[in-house]
Amino acid sequence: MKLAVMSKAIGAATLAFAIVAPVQAATKAATAIQAQAAPAMQLKRLADDYYMSKARFDPTYASFFGDTRFDDQIGMSIGPAERARRQADFRQFAQRLRAIDPSKLERDDRISYKILDHEFKAGLENLRFPDHLLPIDQMMFTMPMLLANLANGKSFQSIETPAQYRAFLSRIKQLTPWIDQAIANMREGVKTGIVLPKSLIVAALPQYQALISKTAGASPFYAAIPALPAGLADADKRRLAADYAAEIDQRLNPALARLVRFLEQDYLPAGRATSGIGALPNGAAWYRAKVADNTTTTLAPEAIHAIGLAEVARIQALLAAVGPKLGYDGPAAGLPKWVGEQPRYKPFKDDQEILDAYRKLDTVLSARLPAFFTLVPRAALEQRLEPELTRATASDHYTGPSIDGKRPGIFWSVVNGASTYDSTKMTSLYMHEGRPGHHFQIALQLEKSLPDFRRFGGNNAYIEGWALYAETLGVEMGVFDDPAQYFGHLNSELLRAARLVVDTGLHAKGWSREQAIAYLRETNGYSEAVARNAIERYMAWPGQALGYKVGALKIAELRQRASAALGPKFDLPSFHAVVLGDGTLPLAVLEENVDRWIAASKK
Repeated sequence: MKLAVMSKAIGAATLAFAIVAPVQAATKAATAIQAQAAPAMQLKRLADDYYMSKARFDPTYASFFGDTRFDDQIGMSIGPAERARRQADFRQFAQRLRAIDPSKLERDDRISYKILDHEFKAGLENLRFPDHLLPIDQMMFTMPMLLANLANGKSFQSIETPAQYRAFLSRIKQLTPWIDQAIANMREGVKTGIVLPKSLIVAALPQYQALISKTAGASPFYAAIPALPAGLADADKRRLAADYAAEIDQRLNPALARLVRFLEQDYLPAGRATSGIGALPNGAAWYRAKVADNTTTTLAPEAIHAIGLAEVARIQALLAAVGPKLGYDGPAAGLPKWVGEQPRYKPFKDDQEILDAYRKLDTVLSARLPAFFTLVPRAALEQRLEPELTRATASDHYTGPSIDGKRPGIFWSVVNGASTYDSTKMTSLYMHEGRPGHHFQIALQLEKSLPDFRRFGGNNAYIEGWALYAETLGVEMGVFDDPAQYFGHLNSELLRAARLVVDTGLHAKGWSREQAIAYLRETNGYSEAVARNAIERYMAWPGQALGYKVGALKIAELRQRASAALGPKFDLPSFHAVVLGDGTLPLAVLEENVDRWIAASKK
């Protein structure tokens, strides 16, 4: 009896163990998986929170990169309270990132971790400096000019449906308090000695004066109303038109008039005679932060200035070889000026001829690109002329496609007089702004499954560096076989090299505006007006012009490294896929990716 009871007890225990053991094992496995997933989930939540914070702080930034969820907001990023909140967010985000062990993350998440680490550090560093006291300049990306350019619905914010009309009206309504905050900021700037150079105020004034209209119908902010959808009920059309008109007449025009009056009467007299940010309080450190942000490197301004001088000399040597092919027999330094004086390189009679030439060029490039790229965007690319409102001060640029596929990528050509338009620059320019430059990189990034902060974001050195590198591919594609177009490419590259010299000259070496203009005229052969427009851009955006050459040089260096290491195994389309495959990256992270690809390709 005892043996039977004992046997039953043993059997029950065995059965219980047989049931419990797998459950315990499964629980341990689930716990282990959960532990491994925890860092990834923490990173995802952090990345999502960071992007939402970023988009709410600067909603037009989100719209620019194709995220339409914030198209009814402009934010108050120039407001002191918003900046304080942003700084607190960065500190909290950085603390949350430090709590995640990157060694427990998969490859894509480790890349996100590194980008977040870079952006949090850069964000905190940049917020140390009072950029908000300089909210207005002559460039198209200050808020009033930006919204004026968006108002026709043909740029990166579509205005076609009733909801989109109401969203843009919401932005217009928020512009009045933004303007009043900008005036308050500039008043503080006058008191603390943080003001724009007088020449930039002079350049900006006509643009802001042009924003004020006698009637709402004549306002650039009313531009989408004449194109109200045909299928919309008449009552809805009248309501939208009346709402736009009331906002423009009753609030926006008076606010713009206040802004212009302040600029004319108070700000212009207080404008400074110096040209660089280095002349402002704590200006040297401010500029170093701009350099680090725009290049994603630790390069000192002095080192960048030296790189610029060396690159200018290298490119001028190439120009010396192309000069005779154009019929020029003088010194290389004089070639750009000589070409600028030749009527045969200004063949256009009207704007449409220029646009047609770009469309023909797009067809040529599209046929040759498959030999260089296997990774290409699905989005279409269109060619358009820059609106008249900003042609005088704008640069040729690109805007990305919408994520819903309804708006293509757009190359915007700035034409200020067709008869003086330089045809030699067109191929290089289009390869930079269109394909395979910005369009390939930005459209691809929008089409990839990336966290929002990567999909709708980027840094200057990678974005502009890729576009400048893309121009150089024209040599291998054969589109620079025409000596005039090759000259145009070299002259464009020479400008990017000269930018390293003049930007650091203005902001770190105390150069005057006039000194920088003279350097650009002498080096690139530009007219006084073209050189002035370029230099005033660099004065308004310290450090922005550095990213092009620094980024392009890094990509070219990585290509050479990969080619040397892999020899016959090196495949250029595969290299381009590695560079473009993860979206925008800090240059150090890009370098790590390429080095890993090289190591894997050797096996």
